[in-house]
Amino acid sequence: MWALTKSIKFLPVIALVLVIYNFFPPLSSADTYKQLDLFGEVFERVREEFVEEKKDSELIESAINGMLGSLDPHSKYLNPKNLQEMRVQTKGEFGGLGIEVTMESGFVKVIAPIDDTPAYRAGIKAGDFITHLDGEPILGKSLSEAVELMRGRINTKIKLTVQRVGVDDSFDVTIIRDKIKIDSVKVHIEGEDLVYVRVTAFSERTSEDLQNSLKEVFSENESILRGIILDLRNNPGGLLDQAIAVSDIFLAQGEIVTTRGRDAETIQRFNSRNGDIAEGLPMIVLINSGSASASEIVAGAIQDHRRGLILGTRSFGKGSVQTIIPLKESGAIRLTTARYFTPSGRSIQAKGIDPDIIVEQAKLEKLADARQRESDLPGSLEAIKDVNGKSKGSNGIKGKAIDSVNKEVDYQLMRAIDLLRGHNLLSLTDPVS
Repeated sequence: MWALTKSIKFLPVIALVLVIYNFFPPLSSADTYKQLDLFGEVFERVREEFVEEKKDSELIESAINGMLGSLDPHSKYLNPKNLQEMRVQTKGEFGGLGIEVTMESGFVKVIAPIDDTPAYRAGIKAGDFITHLDGEPILGKSLSEAVELMRGRINTKIKLTVQRVGVDDSFDVTIIRDKIKIDSVKVHIEGEDLVYVRVTAFSERTSEDLQNSLKEVFSENESILRGIILDLRNNPGGLLDQAIAVSDIFLAQGEIVTTRGRDAETIQRFNSRNGDIAEGLPMIVLINSGSASASEIVAGAIQDHRRGLILGTRSFGKGSVQTIIPLKESGAIRLTTARYFTPSGRSIQAKGIDPDIIVEQAKLEKLADARQRESDLPGSLEAIKDVNGKSKGSNGIKGKAIDSVNKEVDYQLMRAIDLLRGHNLLSLTDPVS
């Protein structure tokens, strides 16, 4: 309809500016209106003169994504399809390969493979860069476009070209897509006297599944249990309320996490309410650079309350909270609206959780681990001082870093088992002067 006469070619620009005006609060700065005029002019130029015809909706969506993407790596526009995919994923069931990914330097970067998924079984590792899909370059595509290509019908193949830190040449990995149903909690008895808990993600049922699994284990083995190992390695995070609920399972009382937005009145404090299900049983939490966001909330709360020791390597360092804000027309925006702080007031953003006891994994895993942190992501929020104005280190004891060459042995888990079965665990958790 805009092609009827030359005299009304400016109407789409007016409509776009009105949409922006209605979406945001009233603007007081004349300079801001000038910038909106500039945007409208660029939009019109692109719409009329770009070498290929583009839909107005595509241009506007790209503009919105450009604005949100310039804020930090985690803010983005979710069109109706993306929003539905996100809802499906947080329920713990979706189709695809089974990897948590982000975008870095134009390529897809693996945050962590999900346990017992096609990608995990194919040997995809945290820190891998995916450069091509079925021979087609990823460079130039958005993250959502790349993810859409990786998803597909069950039992269909896709070839990933992978560049791995420490490996000179890229290599191809062929994976058969499958239905990804995440059992985010796995619990078993390690040896005969330790409870091993693996949490792979924080989806809608994580805390409920963990509570039920632990109740069953304790009812059957309580008299012989000597400790708990909570494995949060390569857990990319998930829902904030689930991180709070999981922390609540192990903390008898006290604050779990505080979130602080731009305005002082947006502070929210979350406290333990239900008591410690393990009644103080000695505990060790395993983390590494793939432990992000919700994982760091749990590890930080347990560390600050001295409920257990944190063992492994420094975590990812994602200390920000994203809120899903529905839009009037369609879709939503995922916007970073707050930072979170541990009970002692530490900000984890771009710093991560430092373990009480540093234990490196094998050298090959250590190489892949080297750049796997929030501070490496382009545009990530800067680290800030803690709420008490100090830069706090970790609690507890710093152990000497252990390096190994045998990647088949889980040295971090072995060290946790040794500590829990040792006689000096209580002294390790005492305050250090």
